[in-house]
Amino acid sequence: MRIAIDAMGGDNAPEATVEGALSAAAEWKDTDITLVGDRERIESVLNGRALPTNLSIRHASETIDAQDEPVKAVRRKKDASMVVAGRMVREGEADAMISAGNTGALMTTGLLVVGRMEGIERPALAPMIPTIDDQGILALDLGANMDAKPEHLAQYALMGSLYRQKVHGVTSPRVGLLNVGTEAGKGNELTKLAYPLIEQLPVNFVGNVESRDVLTGNCDVLVCDGFAGNIMLKSLEGTAGAIFSLLKEQFTKSLKTKLAAALIMPELRILKGKLDYKEHGGAPLLGLSGLVLKSHGSSDGVAVKNAVRQARTALQNRLVESISKEISRK
Repeated sequence: MRIAIDAMGGDNAPEATVEGALSAAAEWKDTDITLVGDRERIESVLNGRALPTNLSIRHASETIDAQDEPVKAVRRKKDASMVVAGRMVREGEADAMISAGNTGALMTTGLLVVGRMEGIERPALAPMIPTIDDQGILALDLGANMDAKPEHLAQYALMGSLYRQKVHGVTSPRVGLLNVGTEAGKGNELTKLAYPLIEQLPVNFVGNVESRDVLTGNCDVLVCDGFAGNIMLKSLEGTAGAIFSLLKEQFTKSLKTKLAAALIMPELRILKGKLDYKEHGGAPLLGLSGLVLKSHGSSDGVAVKNAVRQARTALQNRLVESISKEISRK
C-alpha cells in the first residue's frame, strides 16, 4: 500500500505530519508513505534522523493556505503539496492521500485532480460523530456541498453504508435520514423526496432520525445535506466545548471543588476522550475515483497516524472498488 500525506496541510504542519508519518511507518512496514511538501522544512523537523526504508519525501514548492480561495488555489498552485499528492493518486503513484489542510481546497483537489467516480454526482465529506456508546456515527454530507438533490442523499446512503461495512466491520449498518421528526412524511421537500429513494436501496434504512438522538447512537450512518449537516456538527462541537468550559469553571471555584475534581479526574478524561476527534483519524471524501482522507485541521501526530490506519483498512477492504461496483448497478 502506498499513501501520500500532504505534509504542509494543517495547523501543526509539518511537525505533526512528520511525527505521525514516522510513527505509522514504524508500525506498518508493509505500507510505503510519502511526505509531500517543502523538503527543507520537512528535513528540519527530522533534525538529522534517518528515514525508515518505507518513508520518503516528495518535494513540493507551494502550499495552499487556510485563507486561499479553493478553486483558484488548486488551479494556480500546480506544485502545492495537496495538489501533488492528489496527482500521485490519479496517476497511480499512490493508493490514497491524506491532508489536514483547507477543506474546500481538498474537495476541489478531489474533483479536479483525483476525479469523481463514474456515476457519482456529488462526493461527500463523511466524518465520524462520537456517540456515548463509543460506536460513533458516520455522517454525510457534513460540508462538502451546501445544496443537494434527493438523488445525492440516496448516493450518500449507499456510500456511507458500504464505508461502515468495509472500514468499521459493521454488519448491516443502520442508515438514518436527518429530519425534524421521525414520521415518514416529515421534513422539507428534499427529505420527503429522498426518503422513498433510500427505502429502495439495498441498505438497512431505519427512517428519519432527529439530531437530539444522534449522540445516543440511534443509527450507524446519518444522511443529510451539507448545510444542515454542518450546522448540526458545529452545534455538537460547540455544546461539548461549552460543557467542558463550565465544568472547569465549577471545579476551580474553591479548594473543595478542586479536591472533588482531583478525585474524578480519570472519569473526566474518559468522558473527554469519547469526544476526541484524534481517535477517528480523518473523514473520507466518498465518491472520488481514489481514496482521499481529510484530517482535522488541528491534527497532531496521533491523528495523522490514525488517518494512516484508516486508509490502510479502506485499501485492504477495497472500499473504492466496492462503492464503484454498487453505483454501477444503479
